[in-house]
Amino acid sequence: MGRMKGFSSSILPLLVPLILIIFCEESSAQYSTLNYTKYRKVSSLRLARIQKHLEKINKPPVLTIQSPDGDFIDCVHKREQPALDHPLLKNHKIQRVPPEMPKMIKTEAVRERNSSESERLRGGIAWQMWHQKGQKCPKGTVPIRRSTVHDVLRAKSLYDFGKKQSKIPLSRRVDAPDVQTGNGHEHAIAYTTSSQEVYGAKATINVWNPSIEVVNEFSLSQIWVLSGSFDGSDLNSIEAGWQVSPELYGDSRPRLFTYWTSDAYQATGCYNLLCSGFVQTNSRIAIGAAINPVSLLNGNQYDITILIWKDPKLGNWWMGLGDNTLVGYWPTGLFTHLADQATMVEWGGEIVNSRPKNEHTSTQMGSGHFAEDGFGKASYIRNLEIVDSDNSLSSAQDISTLAENTNCYNIKSSYNSEWGTHFYYGGPGKSPKCP
Repeated sequence: MGRMKGFSSSILPLLVPLILIIFCEESSAQYSTLNYTKYRKVSSLRLARIQKHLEKINKPPVLTIQSPDGDFIDCVHKREQPALDHPLLKNHKIQRVPPEMPKMIKTEAVRERNSSESERLRGGIAWQMWHQKGQKCPKGTVPIRRSTVHDVLRAKSLYDFGKKQSKIPLSRRVDAPDVQTGNGHEHAIAYTTSSQEVYGAKATINVWNPSIEVVNEFSLSQIWVLSGSFDGSDLNSIEAGWQVSPELYGDSRPRLFTYWTSDAYQATGCYNLLCSGFVQTNSRIAIGAAINPVSLLNGNQYDITILIWKDPKLGNWWMGLGDNTLVGYWPTGLFTHLADQATMVEWGGEIVNSRPKNEHTSTQMGSGHFAEDGFGKASYIRNLEIVDSDNSLSSAQDISTLAENTNCYNIKSSYNSEWGTHFYYGGPGKSPKCP
């Protein structure tokens, strides 16, 4: 895949009132059939605004690593990362004391041994492409995927860059007013139904490379940790998983992502490190970087294990990958309701259906196969777990599932001793049953 070349401030044509940007990217057939080539007229004033914003979020690197997929990974000193620009974090001291990891009850420990054994048979754990040449960021730095002018231009506006659309319905309760498909977002998810206080969640998420029909659509698989009202403006959400988003990343590769908001996606929060907030502590994991390898139909299956939980000592919400790799944390001061605890967890897939050609999108969810196709064909999320007030992990109970349009995407949950609470989900989108 060819990479896009950004504009440096030294060549920014500030004196030219109008310039023509040739916006192009070639996509390999392996990852996309989308045509990213566009021709747009962009004013020098707008380019200057974009450049100023990029200088704010692209911090000066100690070292830069070029990934085989064309990404530039900047190794930035921990104290210089974007998180600390947040007004609420001006005097924030990065948490150096490791958080208290959630405890697993005995039945869960047995499950983990069984799971690790089958995991090797399925092909192991997916990882990130920028490591393929053996390069890594120095100690004391964090890897940050560099944003470019073209990344911003693909967004609707500079304000919208790196943000989800506001008022995306996240409550999936049957009686909730937010369960609607009119905004173009469709889901296949499982969610907690009990009213218990929740202090975190964990799951292992199968990684695929779903096809996306048009650039402004996406397909993702993730965990949501939620609190607040679902029909107001105070919803708090912490999210992590993988996504394919041509608009956000300029290609169709699955990438590790995070998201947060404290006001129902209105003004606060963003994807990854595209705004201040999330404090990264790990020097080997780049949020927003491509995951490789990915699962193959009737072939090796790859997955990532994600844990989000509230440190009982300092109250920050931490993210872990795999067994015990710490990525970083969302400071508790960013939130209102999540400053205390969560009230709901959701796991599953989401796509955007923009109805190109006035028909349902052919953007795939998961692997592009329906849940009933099972292992090796359908995508799965396994070992759904909840962290309780005692900082203990246990298998998620009282789980409900929802898919707004089962002719397009569906979900089927189950339980066994190895995968605990789990489900298969997904679908192809447009078909004779999904016009």
